[in-house]
Amino acid sequence: MITERPPREAPLLGLLRGRGFRQLLTVRLLSQLSDGAFQASLAASVVFSPEKQSSPADIAAIAAATLLPFSVVGPFAGVLLDRWRRRQVLLMGNLLRAGLGLATAALLLGEAPKWVFISAALVVTAVNRFILAGLSASLPRVVAPAELVTANAVSPTLGAVAAAGGAGAGFLVHLVVPAGPRADALMVTLSALLYLSAALAAQRIPVDRLGPDQLDGLPPLREALTATWYDLLAGLRHLVRDCRPAVRALAAATLTKFCFGVLTVVVLMLSRYTFNSASDETGGLASLGWAVAMSAAGMFLAAVISPWCTRKLGLNGWVTTCLAGSAVLVPALGLTFREAPAMAAALLLGLTTQSTKICADTLVQKSVEDEYRGRVFAIYDVLVNVAFVAAAGVTALVLPLDGRSAAVMLGLAVLYALGALLYFRASRRP
Repeated sequence: MITERPPREAPLLGLLRGRGFRQLLTVRLLSQLSDGAFQASLAASVVFSPEKQSSPADIAAIAAATLLPFSVVGPFAGVLLDRWRRRQVLLMGNLLRAGLGLATAALLLGEAPKWVFISAALVVTAVNRFILAGLSASLPRVVAPAELVTANAVSPTLGAVAAAGGAGAGFLVHLVVPAGPRADALMVTLSALLYLSAALAAQRIPVDRLGPDQLDGLPPLREALTATWYDLLAGLRHLVRDCRPAVRALAAATLTKFCFGVLTVVVLMLSRYTFNSASDETGGLASLGWAVAMSAAGMFLAAVISPWCTRKLGLNGWVTTCLAGSAVLVPALGLTFREAPAMAAALLLGLTTQSTKICADTLVQKSVEDEYRGRVFAIYDVLVNVAFVAAAGVTALVLPLDGRSAAVMLGLAVLYALGALLYFRASRRP
C-alpha cells in the first residue's frame, strides 16, 4: 500500500499536508456539491411543486426510480473498480455527468416532460455509484493505516456537508428565481459546471496513484463481466469469512440509513404540510433547507469529535453509543412535531448517523484486503441505498400526509435500541 508518511495517528492538519489526500478530498467535495444541487432541483420540481399534492408514496416512487435499478447492478461496479484505474473512474464519471447536466438543462428550458428529469437522475445516480465507491476504495492509498479514522471522519463527512451546501444553493435559487423550468434549468446548469470542475480536479491526480495495483494478467473486459458473478461471490465469501468486524459495521450502517430514510420522508412531509401551508412552496423549501443545514452541521460535528471518541471508546464502542443515543433522541425530540425540536433532531441525528458511517468505513477499510475493497464498498453502497428505498416504501404505507405519526417515531426508537443492543453483544464476542 502506498502511503505518504510513516503510519501514525495524525490530526486534521497533518492529513491536509498530504497532497494525495488533498486531491482526493477536492474531487469528493466538488462532486458531492454538484450532487446536492442536482438533488435540490429534483426535490423542488417534484415534491414542492405548487400544483401537485405530493405524498410519501410519491417520495418512495422517486427514491425507488433513482436508486433501485442501480442498486441491483451496484455489486458489478465493484468488480470494475478492481480492474479500472480509479482515477479514470473519477475523471470520466464526472465528465459524463457534466455533459448530461447541460443536456438536461436544455430539455428543461424546452419544457420537456417530468420523466426526462427523472431519467437524467437515473443516469446521474448510476455514475454516482462508481464515483462514491471509487473514492472510498481509494482513501487507503493516500493515507497511512493509523490515519484512517481521522481520514474517514474528514472526507465522507465534508462530502456530505458539501452535498448539503449544494442543496442549500439549490433551495436559494428556487427562493430567488420564480418556480418553474427556468429555476430548475439554472440549478442543473450550475451542477453541471461543478461536475466539470470535479473532473478537472481528478485529472490532476497521477493515473496510477489510486490503484488498483494488480492489473497485469486480468482477463479482457468482456470475460471479466462474464465472471462478475463469481467475483462477487468471492468478495462476499471474503467479507463473511475473514471480515467479521466489517460485517457488523455494514449491518449498523444499513440500519442507520434505514432509520435516516424514514426520518427524511417525515421531515419532507412536515416541511410541506405541518410547518407551512401546503400552497407555500417558499416556506416549505425554507424549512427543508434549514433541516438539511442542521443535519450537515451534525455531520460536521461528527467529523470533529469521532477521532477523539474512537480513541476513548473504540470504534465499536462509539457505534454502540451512537445507536443508543439515537434511540433516546428520536422520541424525545420527534414526538413534538414542532419545527424547532425537529431541527435539533436533524442536528443530533446527523451527528450520530455520520459517526456510525465513519466507524463503518474505517472497519471495512482495515479488515478488507485491497484486491477486494472495491467490490465490498460497492456492496456497502447497495446495502445503504436499498435500505433508504425500503425506508421510503415502508413510510409511505404508514405515514399520514402531514407527517405526524407517533407510531413511526416510537418504532424508530425501538429499532435504534435493538441495533445498539445487538451490536454491543456481537462486538464483544471473540
